[in-house]
Amino acid sequence: MNRKIIQTDKAPQAIGTYSQAVRVDNTVYLSGQIPLVPETMELVDGDMSTQIHRVFDNLQAVCQAAGAELNDIVKLNVFLIDLNHFPLVNEVMASYFSEPYPARAAVGVAALPKGAEVEMDAVLVLP
Repeated sequence: MNRKIIQTDKAPQAIGTYSQAVRVDNTVYLSGQIPLVPETMELVDGDMSTQIHRVFDNLQAVCQAAGAELNDIVKLNVFLIDLNHFPLVNEVMASYFSEPYPARAAVGVAALPKGAEVEMDAVLVLP
């Protein structure tokens, strides 16, 4: 097994005992991203749309560090503390992805790290 840790300062640093992403052969497993601003490690100011954009920007930075793009994601998991925001996730996601879209799950959760309202993790296959 060929394993490599992916890390970039363009996405929030890990706030626990995990890596931003791990590459195994041509598959990359991205850890969950919340709407943290990489430079401050604080939650982004703004409404839910702003938070969702920040999460996608963070995921994009990790994808690029792995030599890929968001469209190389084959599985996306979305965690929301309020599933009423799911239509907004779809709306924002459409500005980051083009068809064919990744497989996806949306899960309602009671709480997320640092009081975030949204978190996403993903699996991508390198082009």
